[in-house]
Amino acid sequence: MAYSIAIHGGAGVLPAQHMTPEREAAFRAALDRALTAGETVLASGGSALDAVTAAVCALEDEPLFNAGRGAVFTRDGRHEMDAAVMDGRDRRAGCVAGVMGPRNPVRLARAIMERTDHVLMIGEGALRIGRDAGIEDAPEEYFFTQERYDTLQETLRMEAEGTLDDDPARRHGTVGAVARDAAGNLAAATSTGGMTAKRSGRVGDSPLIGAGTFACNRTCAISATGDGEAFIRLSVAHEIDARMRLAGDTLAEAADHVVNVALPELNGSGGLVAIDAEGRVSAPFNCEGMYRAWAGDAIEREVAIY
Repeated sequence: MAYSIAIHGGAGVLPAQHMTPEREAAFRAALDRALTAGETVLASGGSALDAVTAAVCALEDEPLFNAGRGAVFTRDGRHEMDAAVMDGRDRRAGCVAGVMGPRNPVRLARAIMERTDHVLMIGEGALRIGRDAGIEDAPEEYFFTQERYDTLQETLRMEAEGTLDDDPARRHGTVGAVARDAAGNLAAATSTGGMTAKRSGRVGDSPLIGAGTFACNRTCAISATGDGEAFIRLSVAHEIDARMRLAGDTLAEAADHVVNVALPELNGSGGLVAIDAEGRVSAPFNCEGMYRAWAGDAIEREVAIY
């Protein structure tokens, strides 16, 4: 049976006219590294859950993407990160919201799934689970990137002047992965720093099962990126699963309808990567671009932005 994996680095891409060849090459190389990290697990017979964890850890380690090391700043100049994992075999899930410290928040989400009876945790209780699991912490300066800090200052200035635009690069930004392993099991993982200049305590769709993250062997695995509030209100991941189960849609039909018809009705922009029970990949988006890549033993490897 075929294995496949798809990843995304967020739907908040730089406009094509501002993307230099050097910067595009850097994004493509980072996506390729993360894709390889996940695909290597699958090619050696590893599980979909291990593959998506490996891929998202690699994306969290890349300062180019809004997760882990490259997380954006809250309006208070801090980092509050969210992450989730879900296992399609039994629909176990682990999620964490608003944390600062773990080098790889997705590992903390997985520890919550594997070491507790809970799904979603926050605050010191969540961080204690990570410490007990031996998950590496990183100092605050590890998460500082000058580009993210400059973007925060620009956003706050534009807010004060009343000139804040609708740039999706400011509102979007998430990383994620979905996979099907050779045994036919699905899994999904998502991680994000949230929105630039978000209020302290804001939680988006990424750590919410059925909104930004979902996996069930019967239907699909999904990791989303975009306007979190709209994705929550629409229950994007669950909506795709429901259209497949109840309406008989294919993955491509369900994902396309939700992203390109239902989301715009709520003025929501963004996209997602998804894999179905047969390993077919879908990666729709309704904005200018989405950092994305996919590979498998029966599909052609591809890395794309626009």
